[in-house]
Amino acid sequence: QVTLVESGGGLVQPGGSLRLSCVAPGSMQFLTAWYRQIPGMQRELVAAITPGGTTNYAAAVKGRFTISRGNTQSTVNLQMNNLTPDDTAVYYCNLGGTLTKPGRSWGPGTQVTVSS
Repeated sequence: QVTLVESGGGLVQPGGSLRLSCVAPGSMQFLTAWYRQIPGMQRELVAAITPGGTTNYAAAVKGRFTISRGNTQSTVNLQMNNLTPDDTAVYYCNLGGTLTKPGRSWGPGTQVTVSS
């Protein structure tokens, strides 16, 4: 199990943007993903990137969110544009899973709140 650290959450108005970052040692060897969770709901996959750079997105965020590698090999970013109140959630970084099942390594999460 690896310790992951997320950053970049906060409060933003509808239509605004945020960029989340995850320090994920091993992300060049394993699939790295962003999940989000609303209280009382299951955690859901938002976006994922493979070691080869292939990306996948949930239908709800496709065209608005972009997952990419950062300046260091262990950093994975999530650029979120045109945010809506439905994007309000705690966002988690995950390492070592598949597109249908998360891995065992999670970060503590970062809160994203979209509100006017």
